[in-house]
This record gives sequence, C-alpha cells and structure tokens, in this order.
Amino acid sequence: MATPENVTMEVEATPEQKLAESHLARNVKFLERGIATAEVHYTHRALRTIFSLRKRLQPDVLAESIAAHVSKSNSQVVADCLHRAAESLGQPRAAGSATKACEPEVCLFLCLLVQLYHLDHNEHERGAQLSDAFVEAALDLQRRTLDPIVSRIIFYCSRFFEVTGRLADARPMLLRALQTATLTNMKETKAMVLTLLLRNYLNYKLYDQAERLAARSSFPTDAPNNLLARYLYYMGRIEAVQLNYSQAQVHLLEATRKAPSTPATAGFQQTVHKIYVIVELLMGNIPERSLFRTPVLKKPLQPYFELAQAVRVGDLSQFQDVVSRYQDQFLKDQVLILVQRLRHNVIKAGIRSISVAYSRISLRDICLKLHLDSEEDAEYIVAKAIRDGVIDATIDHEKGFVKSAEVHNVYGTSDPQHAFDKRITFCLGLYNESVKSMRYPGGDHRKELAYADEAIKRERELAQEIENEEYDSDSDAMDDATDEDL
Repeated sequence: MATPENVTMEVEATPEQKLAESHLARNVKFLERGIATAEVHYTHRALRTIFSLRKRLQPDVLAESIAAHVSKSNSQVVADCLHRAAESLGQPRAAGSATKACEPEVCLFLCLLVQLYHLDHNEHERGAQLSDAFVEAALDLQRRTLDPIVSRIIFYCSRFFEVTGRLADARPMLLRALQTATLTNMKETKAMVLTLLLRNYLNYKLYDQAERLAARSSFPTDAPNNLLARYLYYMGRIEAVQLNYSQAQVHLLEATRKAPSTPATAGFQQTVHKIYVIVELLMGNIPERSLFRTPVLKKPLQPYFELAQAVRVGDLSQFQDVVSRYQDQFLKDQVLILVQRLRHNVIKAGIRSISVAYSRISLRDICLKLHLDSEEDAEYIVAKAIRDGVIDATIDHEKGFVKSAEVHNVYGTSDPQHAFDKRITFCLGLYNESVKSMRYPGGDHRKELAYADEAIKRERELAQEIENEEYDSDSDAMDDATDEDL
C-alpha cells in the first residue's frame, strides 16, 4: 500500500490555463519566425492577440513561461529583465532551465505581458518601477526588430506614471527614448514617444515646450494610423491655444479622418469633435447641424450645440447663460479657455446680423440688442468690426448711428473662389497621400525578367541549332542516295 510520502501530488491545469499556455506558445513561435525571416509583420501578428490573451492571463502560467526562457547563455540584460518579471509575479528567481538562449524580442514580449498583468490588477507602483527597468533594458539593446514591442512597453510605462500621478517623472525617460529611437531609426517607437511627450506637456499646460518639440522633430510619415490620429489631435490642441485656428482646424479634421470609426474609438471621436467645434466657431464658421445629430456625438456634444446656437444668433446673454450652465463640463474637457474667447465672436455675429437687418440703426439700440454696458463700447466694437471687414458700414459719430452699405452679390466677391480653392487643396492633398501610401515592387522582378529573356534567347538558339542539324543530316542523306544511284 502506497504511503502519502510516496505519492506525488500533481495539480492538473485548468482549461483556462491550457488555453493561455497555447496562446503564449503560439505567440512565441510567431516572434521566433519573425526573427528568423526578419519580417516585422509576424511581431505585429503576435501583438494583435495581446488583448484577448490578457483576459485569461494568470501569474503562474506567466511565471512558468518566463522560467522556460531563462538560460545561462542569455545576455545579462535579457536575464535581468526575465528575473525582474518573475520576481514581480511573486515567484522566486527562475533557474536556467531553457535549452537555448531567449531572443530579446521574446523576452520583451513576456515583459509586456507582465506590465499588462500589473495594470489590470491595479498594482501601479510596482508596475511603474518594473516598467522603468524594462524601458532601460530595451533602449540598451537597440535592435530595430524590437521596434513594435518597445513602443508598447514605453506606452504602458508612461501609463503607470500617469495613473500614479507622477507623469512629470516619466519625461526624462521619454526624452532618452526619443533620442535612441531617432538614432536607431525605430519609427514606431519614435512616433509613440512623440505622442506621449505631447500628452505629457499638455497635461501640465506647457504649450510653449510642446510647440518647440513639434517644431524641432519630425513625425514619421509611415507611422500607424492610431498614433498619427493622436499626434494630430494633440497638435490641433496646441495650435488652437496658440491662436493658429486655421492650422488647428486642419489637424483636427485629419485626426477625425485617420481614426477608425468603430465603437472602440467613440471616446476619441467625441474628444476631437469637442475641440473641432470650438475651433470652427472661433474661425467664424458654424458647424453643420448633421454633426450634432450623429448618434455617437449627439449626447456628448449637446453643450457645444447650444454654444453654436448662441454664436450663430449673436445673443450675448444666451451665450453667457450656456457658459455658466456648462462651465464644469467645459473645464473637464479642458476647453474653457477657448470658450471664453468666443465672446468676441458672439458680438461680431450679432453685429453682422444687425447690419443685414437694418440699413441704419443707432448706437443706443445696438447697445441694447447686444447687452453691452455703454454706447462707447458699442461704438468701439462696431468700429473694430468695420476695420476687420466683418461688416461694410460707416459710423456717424455726431448723430450716433451706424449706416450699413448696400448688400452686394456674394458671387461678385472672391468668397466662392476661396471656398473652391480650399476644396481643391484638400482633394490634391488626399491624392498625394494616396500615391505615397501605394506599394510598388522592388527591383527583384527585373532580375527575373532578365533571366527569362536569357532563357528565351537560349531556347531560340537551341531550336536554331537543332534545325540546322536536321537540315545538315537531310542533305547528307540525299548525297548518299545520289551516290548509290550512280
């Protein structure tokens, strides 16, 4: 009879653990295949399964996978990364059980999974310390094939610092990562770091530093669309605060077009359109009503819809009422400073509607209609509107009235030409981007064509030789027959 000491208790793995192990093994094979063939799309294929894998990620499965890739032949950087990852999961230092050295891509992929585990379990302090070490190790390796994995490790490292309220402490790490990515031509990492630095500066309202960073660095043209959309959004915010409304409008519009229209990106679309509506109003344009009727944007843009109505009508009291009612919302969306600039636009819209409705009106009536403090303020505002070209009118200072000029035909002005030129510029820009994104085959096919031409030429020469040989043999046979007859 077997005693309890002789019985080895083995815990059978659950179906979830088996599924997680199979997914991990499959991703490791993708990474190894990408390393062997030097193809990055295998790495992206492994990274696309992370979000389904993190739902069934368990510390024991992850620790076993880390221990299986630790070997004595590993480099010091890779071994330190794996040991830190195993210790963060509450596991002892892994012994060298692997038969071959772990590639840095596989090592950092496992470190990325450890980051996600700590983030999902709200272990932010431990995750921040661990992520800082992971980033240092990844930057020391400086391998271009690590680009997609390193960019995500840096993103989650910055996320840990942001959640713990120490986003400013991540700035030196991001600046070093930007320098390394630029020198080693890691395009995806550079795009990610630039986006994170802009977010870092905007979080502390350092608009001048963010503008200098964007001016002195170039965003990679072939970066993924999700990074490009976020970068354009941050640039739109910077340009809006710096009073460059036309450039901000272009950036925000491009951000809405680059971002995918899926339920997962609804929050990003809402955030971008909030800034976009304010910029449109600051430029003197009124957004189309269909924008506010979109199901995804209808409820979040309700305060901005009422704001657009107040600006369109030119009612200053209605505008102030909307700002006072939704002040907390505007402050939360970080657009209150832009909303406060709309007061002058509301007054200009009111003056424009008054000049269209009345050919002659007193300054006193303008003061009452626009809810201004005095006639002197009304006179100053009307004079500035005339100088800016908002209205075509004259002021009679002695009698205290404003006389509007006759309304000219809009098609006799240059406004339709400007609108048409704007649309042409957009279409040409879209065409140029489409041409740049096309992929053409390299020069290898030319070698194949040259080889095919040589093969065809050899076949023709061989056929010609065979034909000549047959002709010669026929001639010899005829000569022989003639000799026999003789």
